[in-house]
Amino acid sequence: MSDTTCGATDESSGNCGGTADETATDGGAATENTSASSSPSCGAGGSDGSDAASSCGASKADATDEKVGATADDFDADPGRLFAVGLGPGQPEGMTERARATLLEADHIVGYTTYIDLIPDKVTEAADELYDTPMCGEVSRTEEAVDRALAGNDVAIVGSGDPNVYALGGLALEIIESKGATASALDFEVVPGVPAAQSCAARVGAPLVNDSVSISLSDHLTPMADIESRLRAVAAEGFTIAIYNPWSRKRRENFETACEILLEHRPADTPVGVVHGAGRDDESVKIVELGELKSLGETDLVDMTTTLLVGNEETYVWDGRMITPRGYESKYDY
Repeated sequence: MSDTTCGATDESSGNCGGTADETATDGGAATENTSASSSPSCGAGGSDGSDAASSCGASKADATDEKVGATADDFDADPGRLFAVGLGPGQPEGMTERARATLLEADHIVGYTTYIDLIPDKVTEAADELYDTPMCGEVSRTEEAVDRALAGNDVAIVGSGDPNVYALGGLALEIIESKGATASALDFEVVPGVPAAQSCAARVGAPLVNDSVSISLSDHLTPMADIESRLRAVAAEGFTIAIYNPWSRKRRENFETACEILLEHRPADTPVGVVHGAGRDDESVKIVELGELKSLGETDLVDMTTTLLVGNEETYVWDGRMITPRGYESKYDY
């Protein structure tokens, strides 16, 4: 689930088979290991858990063909609770106290392997079970979390950033609905985290203090024609723009096209903040001019762990910081 931490892409935009989209702001490579486990408490089909492996213990093989398995009627237990928890930028200190408290209350914690690794050991050790899957398992992983909650457990499904920004908060609700359950029955709750746009903007100053828009360049779930249309619409206006998922080995053309569209509507000297791997060991922050941006696609600075902050016509750079005026200068003397 991620909006992905700073620079992190949300996993739902995962570019399966390319670079690790799901690792985006989390950093690190995707792993093929899974600690997925099924237990009698987690299975549909009765209290003996005889159908656990088929309904909630195993990941489905192909995300594009996945169908919801068990329905709410297949579970005999009183439902538990389900929380979609945003971990924020990725560092333990970047997690909200509410997120930490929720994870400590959960019986089971479910998430993408890299996201699980972001959680402090004291929190994961307190859980009865952890369930993690590698990248491209977002649908089966989310259904796993729903099934575990329907089986009577308190479950947290985690992601970087915020659950409502290019993440799995909405998918969880869709799967609950498709199973014939209700959000109220599971006491479903979103626990927000700091989104990547905001945590990355903080690295370069104050570029997003006026009207801003976020756009993902991943065409895994959104057609590129729609992405281009939206980018042209906002680039022509005075929005500052946070760009998620800017580049991968399988989608380099998307980044190049985005740079060309931006240059059609904004001067080449428009400031752009480039934040790679924020909060990670390989963090790198740079402020460049829009005209330089396309050339960075061939460097290590721009990848799926990067977020771009594109200024508007008023954005300027002072003392190594991007500043987008809010408008105070037109009303106050200072």
